[in-house]
Amino acid sequence: MNTPFCYPFRKKIRYAFVSIALLAVHVSMFGQATPGKDIEATVHLEQTNAPIHPFMYGMFTELLHNMFENGIWAEILSDRKFFYAVDNSETLEPRNTRRHQLRWRPVGAASGVTMDKDNVYVGKQSPKITLNGVPNGIQQKGLWLRQGKGYEGRIVLSGDPQVKVTVSLVWGTKANERESIVIDRLSKDYKKFPFHFYPKGDTNEGYIEITGEGTGSFYIGAVSLMPDDNLHGFRKDIVEILKSVGATIYRWPGGNFLANYDWRHGIGDIDRRPPRYDYAWFTVESNDVGTDEFLTLCDLIDTEPYLVVNSGLGDAYSAAQWVEYVNGDKDTPMGMWRSANGHPEPYQVKYWGIGNEMYGEWQIGYMSSWHYTLKHNFFAEEMRAKDPNIKLIASGATIYETGTTARHHRKPLQMKLPIEYLSQDDWTGMLLTNSLENIDYMAEHIYTYFNGYFDQEKQDWVAVRDTLVDLVRRTPNRIKGMIESMEEYQKRIPAVREKPTPFWVDEWVAGEGRGLKTTIGVAAALHEFMRHADLIMMGAYTGFNGLYRYNDVDAVISTNGLLFKLFLEHHGTRMVNLTGNSPQRELTGTIGVDIPKEISGSPTYPLDVLATVNEDKTKLTVSIVNPTYTEQKIKLHYKGGSIGKEATLYSLAPTIVTDDNSPEQPNKVQVEVSRSKVKQEVEVPPHSILLYEYDLTNK
Repeated sequence: MNTPFCYPFRKKIRYAFVSIALLAVHVSMFGQATPGKDIEATVHLEQTNAPIHPFMYGMFTELLHNMFENGIWAEILSDRKFFYAVDNSETLEPRNTRRHQLRWRPVGAASGVTMDKDNVYVGKQSPKITLNGVPNGIQQKGLWLRQGKGYEGRIVLSGDPQVKVTVSLVWGTKANERESIVIDRLSKDYKKFPFHFYPKGDTNEGYIEITGEGTGSFYIGAVSLMPDDNLHGFRKDIVEILKSVGATIYRWPGGNFLANYDWRHGIGDIDRRPPRYDYAWFTVESNDVGTDEFLTLCDLIDTEPYLVVNSGLGDAYSAAQWVEYVNGDKDTPMGMWRSANGHPEPYQVKYWGIGNEMYGEWQIGYMSSWHYTLKHNFFAEEMRAKDPNIKLIASGATIYETGTTARHHRKPLQMKLPIEYLSQDDWTGMLLTNSLENIDYMAEHIYTYFNGYFDQEKQDWVAVRDTLVDLVRRTPNRIKGMIESMEEYQKRIPAVREKPTPFWVDEWVAGEGRGLKTTIGVAAALHEFMRHADLIMMGAYTGFNGLYRYNDVDAVISTNGLLFKLFLEHHGTRMVNLTGNSPQRELTGTIGVDIPKEISGSPTYPLDVLATVNEDKTKLTVSIVNPTYTEQKIKLHYKGGSIGKEATLYSLAPTIVTDDNSPEQPNKVQVEVSRSKVKQEVEVPPHSILLYEYDLTNK
């Protein structure tokens, strides 16, 4: 073999193997259908499934990070009730994980500002500013201010009568780049003083300054500053986006936060509501957004409210009081309290959840599943005594959820995965067995393990780098596994067959990264939800702030927002059966943990296709998700009815898969709309979502 011809021959062989390897990588990465095999699907117009409930398009909210504070809530000041000391320290104690957290700092001598614990307006302390002839005060920097926009606010003060307090809004370094008001009517009792400012320039480094002159001292109880176009305290631009998207139900107030939340801290005079430390997320909750504010937001965006009570450190009596505050007549004790807070008529909130992820050791108030079934029953009985018309959602978790989230537990697990049905680690099984009469719907959360799978033999998660098509499949697989679990409960628990208990998937995520890369996963997950409308009534995407992109002054709809709006406006109310010739690829994993017995999705690999009709069967909608980096083609056939000769196409197909809108580029990604003749073969652009809308005819 040592001839002059060997090297070229070896070289060709090596290149051939490299080419084959690259082809295999290409097929794996880009998800091509079987070579030489066209993808085909048949829509069976005469075969429709269970009605798709409008709540399938719901949203999750939590008093966490910047969903509300420095988010949709229009307040632009941080720590406006002075949970933290006003000083020049570099760190906050206790720590604060909130992503947008400005600081109050002393103006003048730092020793002139102390935190007083005797003459307190709200919370545990209020800043005391001592003057003695020397001007002192406080300021907060980093405010985004815009010319032509008004800012309304108020300050709560007490102090010596000879003190004059100046409140200034500053947008530059020059003497004329600030606006001020002087307050000289102080007394020993705290009083509120309103103000209104109109900056004459734009800045992202503005600040508010509060200083005093004279002798003696003054105290600051609370300060507020909002754009004056706010809608009942909420940002007008974000409210308009949420209303345009049209999500049908919003869950509140969370979330891990819930287990140490007291609803009574979030009602009444907003300046008197105490800031409280959130031990779940290690941050501070101002309680500016409470029950009445959230229900006002639901009215503003025309959505159904879904409230969840604290069954962690909370008690059944307090939960029942909250039901009465929200739904009780105005002559009930809690109804009178609500009336005093400005809302005489009951809100009539129908849907109430009991607890959040109570199966997780990360939850404050976590207990065994057996004890929790008793606690759920206590809560349900007390809450229904106040309003027998409410619907109750239990904090369950199928073996898929408890198995997937087991990696978050603080202690080594005692059980092996997959979890056994109806064991004490099967929370949904325990609740359905012991609390079914007190449950209308069963909660499930879906936080998929992306870029990895569970190895049953190793009893551990194995990291892999998912291709886009595999990554998109993981959440639908979890949904399908959840459905298989309910089918198993129906076999094992006779009462569940007699009393169906649909899922409320009131927290879920899909996709990975930014922009359409996430949105493609969300679309495939929504497809899977709708395929199982007989067992899924509600879904709440985590979270509503994913519907928009924003900064301190501007907000725009995101690709997720565009998708939800598109599906809400154009998908029908019943799924139509669809068959195909290209089954989805099975993923590595463990049945009962991260993969179902039967693969999820439509038989149109690598595409995911869903068809729906409206109630009177005059419109057919077909949505196609392409989770690959190459163009795909699919032939669509129709049986059991006739479609018109033209169709409207709605297309989400940006050039780059991670593209999204932003305040700086508000129109980077848009839904493109076109009208064309119906073709049997459809070309689907790379990493795209297409939605075809057809007229159905009687011919």
